[in-house]
Amino acid sequence: MEAKKSKIIASGLSGLLLLSLVGCAPGDSSNEVRSGDLEMPSSPVTLNLVDVSGDIVIAQPMIEAYMEEFPQYLSKVNFDSGDATEISGKLQAQQAAGVSQIDMVLTGNDALGAGIEQDLWLKLLPEFDEQLGASVDTYLPNAKNMLDLAEGYAIVNDFGNPGPLLEFLPSTVSDVPGTAEELLEWAESNPGQFMYARPANSGPGRAFVQGLPYILGDADPSDPIDGWEKTWAYLAELGQYIDYYPSGTTATMKELANGSRSIVASSAGWDINPRAIGTVPKEADVAALENTSWIVDSNFIAVPKGISDDKLAVVLDLIKWMLSPDQQAMAYDTGYMYPGPAVEGVTLDMAPEASQQVIEEFGRDKYDELIDSYPTVLPLSNTAMGEMFEKWDREIGAGMIQE
Repeated sequence: MEAKKSKIIASGLSGLLLLSLVGCAPGDSSNEVRSGDLEMPSSPVTLNLVDVSGDIVIAQPMIEAYMEEFPQYLSKVNFDSGDATEISGKLQAQQAAGVSQIDMVLTGNDALGAGIEQDLWLKLLPEFDEQLGASVDTYLPNAKNMLDLAEGYAIVNDFGNPGPLLEFLPSTVSDVPGTAEELLEWAESNPGQFMYARPANSGPGRAFVQGLPYILGDADPSDPIDGWEKTWAYLAELGQYIDYYPSGTTATMKELANGSRSIVASSAGWDINPRAIGTVPKEADVAALENTSWIVDSNFIAVPKGISDDKLAVVLDLIKWMLSPDQQAMAYDTGYMYPGPAVEGVTLDMAPEASQQVIEEFGRDKYDELIDSYPTVLPLSNTAMGEMFEKWDREIGAGMIQE
């Protein structure tokens, strides 16, 4: 999540790679090692992690706790951030050159799907069920569904953040649209005042676009090419009243806060967290459109091909650690994924005191009722997601995307 990237402790990965990494050519590790053959290293390793989803704000404390507990296995992690739309190209270039420079990627289903299509990720399940199986068996039902979407190529770290929602300042908007048609009419009457970010790089943007086929009653919400006739027509008409599409969600929240926009696409996590960290005024409110279906979201841990066996053993042990209830309690964070934990049995009273205070102050009593009022559905499949991104970029966002 862009809104909290100021908390990232970046280690200048790009500058360190040539100095501190030992290149891992294909001969160093075929990554065909069997689960039972892996052994923890005799000396601690350094891992290089790239975050393209914003999940570092949740994952980093878990990882640092592991380093403190197991210094004999993990001595250092170089944290870096990147763009979800660019990570596949970077990995592809490294793997084509036979050099592995990234050991872990924190990603949403956008970059995950692109990497699966390009065969960039190491298959984790069922290949390493011995290390990870017991942990993923504790997933909440919808987190397990998100794991299934990953096709074995990634592990769910945190889960929730339902959308789409509309976010607004009550002092600015009194006539909040309640239906898709009312939103279109409102946008026409208030040109330039509604905004959502490019879906390929925005969770709320993805949720808004993926939610419309359900709201509008399209033929097949799972098929953006042949089943979204109403949605694409709606997005094109709505686009007449949108000034531009930011490349990420943070810009929409900042423009809501400074009064440049009156309504923006949002989600539960993007409602709670930006208010908690002061990006958006506390008094901002949210509403759901009639016939909404909640598009659930999650952040994944993926491992690029080419990782050495010593590093892989540590990464798998680290993932197991991150899925333990004590570490999953960190996922409440400052409302980043709301509620956040992906595994069963993790309650708010297990979270750090600061997280409990944030949820108490910035959470909403109406969320339970809202979430219970509408069905929860999965995002598009990896292939369909990629097709949707391409079509949106080509037909809706062309010439209107700004960094």
